[in-house]
Amino acid sequence: MSTRRWLTYTATTAAVTATAAAGSVAVNTGTRWYQTLSKPSWQPPSWAFGAVWTPLYASIAYAGGHALLRTRGRDRRELIAAFGTNLAVNAAWNWLFFHRRSVHAGLAGTLVLDASNLDLIRRTARHDRTAAATLVPYAAWCLFATALNGAIARRNS
Repeated sequence: MSTRRWLTYTATTAAVTATAAAGSVAVNTGTRWYQTLSKPSWQPPSWAFGAVWTPLYASIAYAGGHALLRTRGRDRRELIAAFGTNLAVNAAWNWLFFHRRSVHAGLAGTLVLDASNLDLIRRTARHDRTAAATLVPYAAWCLFATALNGAIARRNS
């Protein structure tokens, strides 16, 4: 593996790992607030979130590295900015929902994340269709999370 490839994949993996760590600090499903929220019957069990997010985070790191290796100059800088923005919004949702204990702030955050996902896929597809396709399951899971957050917000308003 070339030094450039190694450094690019290391950077995207580090960025995604930092995102996962920063977001997970805010999550606490054992609080009285979370336990007493009315949740829809179709909410997955707690363990499913880690089981889903782990491969999704790996796919985001792969897609980011794959796409960045196919861009140069301004396109690369714009893709890095979109990727970084997306990761920041991804981590922020946990803080909005769990730390602030606000189902409505969480819903707003997940809607912003959905828009960021679409933008990231669009930008990535310009340079690397494989990387863009790799991001689709992530975007789909986030849309599911939006529906779940929306249902929780409706039930607890």
